[in-house]
Amino acid sequence: MARFGIETQKAFGVGNTMLRPFARSLGRDHVRAQDLWQTGWREARLLALFTEEPARVSPSQAWQMAEEFNSWEVVDHAADLFVDAGHLDELVTELAADDREFVRRTAFAMIAWGAVHLKKRDDADFTGLLPLIEAHATDPRNFVKKAVNWALRQIGKRSLTCHGPALALADKLASSDDKTARWIGKNALKELSDPKRIAMIGKKKTAANR
Repeated sequence: MARFGIETQKAFGVGNTMLRPFARSLGRDHVRAQDLWQTGWREARLLALFTEEPARVSPSQAWQMAEEFNSWEVVDHAADLFVDAGHLDELVTELAADDREFVRRTAFAMIAWGAVHLKKRDDADFTGLLPLIEAHATDPRNFVKKAVNWALRQIGKRSLTCHGPALALADKLASSDDKTARWIGKNALKELSDPKRIAMIGKKKTAANR
């Protein structure tokens, strides 16, 4: 786990392949999830995220959790929960503005998750987030730059409507004087300009593609 950048100071070493089925057997419970989170242990916190009731997660609870983020693994699962709870619009900009590495990562992990799973949202809701991606594309910290890149790629793969603006931003970043922005742009450009990838995007059953 440590090799992959996962915080192991308070971890039992149980993998997600065991935690996920166990979480399904437990079912969802908001109070229990809060209690599990408060323990501070990695596995308990992941179970909390897997078994929380999204409809009962408030923005203030999300912020309280974000204050304690210390691992990209927990961040990414929490980001999924926050999106499922309906807080994409309310939280993303504020989380991105926070200078703490894992808090900022949360914003872009939320964008990446939302671009894939919020299929009923207008594409404009995601292309409208491209300026936020551009604004933070120069943050050189590993867990931020990878999440920014992830968000850009997922927006670009959402639909043909999203693909063009995302590809244009990737191309712009690829020629940036900033090393981090250049890496983000080139990496995204490679995927989004691939003919096979573009064909796959065109086959998606989205309102824009129809």
